[in-house]
Amino acid sequence: MRNTSTYLLSAAAIVLAGMAPASAAWQPQKPIEFVATAGPGGGTDNLARAVQNIITKYKLTDQPIVVVNKGGGSGAEGYVYGKASAGDPYKVIFGTSNAWQQPLVSKVAFNYTDLTPIAAMAQDEFLLWVKQDAPYKTAGDYLKAAAANEFKMGGAQSKDTDEVLTRMIEKIGHVKLTYIPFKSGAEAAVQLAGGHIDSHINNPSESLGQWRGGTQRPLCAFSPKRLPQGAKITATEGWSDVPTCVEQGLDIAQYEQPRTVWLPGKVTPEQAAFYVDLMKKVQATPEWKDYIEKTSQVDTFLTGDALDKFIKQDLEHLKQVASEQGWLIK
Repeated sequence: MRNTSTYLLSAAAIVLAGMAPASAAWQPQKPIEFVATAGPGGGTDNLARAVQNIITKYKLTDQPIVVVNKGGGSGAEGYVYGKASAGDPYKVIFGTSNAWQQPLVSKVAFNYTDLTPIAAMAQDEFLLWVKQDAPYKTAGDYLKAAAANEFKMGGAQSKDTDEVLTRMIEKIGHVKLTYIPFKSGAEAAVQLAGGHIDSHINNPSESLGQWRGGTQRPLCAFSPKRLPQGAKITATEGWSDVPTCVEQGLDIAQYEQPRTVWLPGKVTPEQAAFYVDLMKKVQATPEWKDYIEKTSQVDTFLTGDALDKFIKQDLEHLKQVASEQGWLIK
């Protein structure tokens, strides 16, 4: 009997020893700050708050999470804040491709290499939006009107994804657009509703409420195929009812924006691994699937070498556009 007990105790000790590395892995010991590199209501802010809500609901960490907005300087404020927080695993920065695009075309006090990449969690679509009562019904009609009267195009931030797409529309559509940057897509949507701009190129989530409320509508989506069918946004239409821009005579087949997550530089591999795993757990929830469907994004997960490859390819594309525009290239 004593021998049996000794055996069981020894076996238990072996099992516990095998579990020790997992239990000893890094865990946060104080509140976590989610830093959205854009103003309230924009796609980046929406992502940070969606992730916060899921983590809180499923208790994926014992620590509270607060979301703060640092969207000044077209998002540079948030990234500089991350750079200044080197070694601090309690600052999680949410952004887009502006993390690597901004240092290429603007004088900013950071580079994406100052940060620790965690993941690209989604690819967000772009649509061309106009006021609900605008006379043009197709992208072709819009281009004809823009050729006759210089239009004001709103977007989130300057020399970022929204302005790059605006310059592509100019080139392909043979028009001249006055680009007006705002702190977020949500702000651009408000300006369009008030008639202060003629159009904007928001992501689906950034103008969902305005489309539902009848102040503006999408003309076309910059996607190779119509967006996935989901719940109706208005009484009669949903995302899958929006034609592609190519269908309507604007030959830009695809344009997407990655939703990215970062830590400050000089964190430990164990700390970075914790957040990679945390974001994977978030993506496994039904709430994440619901968020992706409602915002009509493409679910993805790039990390490590795959994310590094994606960044370098995107930088090459940006260099071409920036060169054409005469933007500063470092």
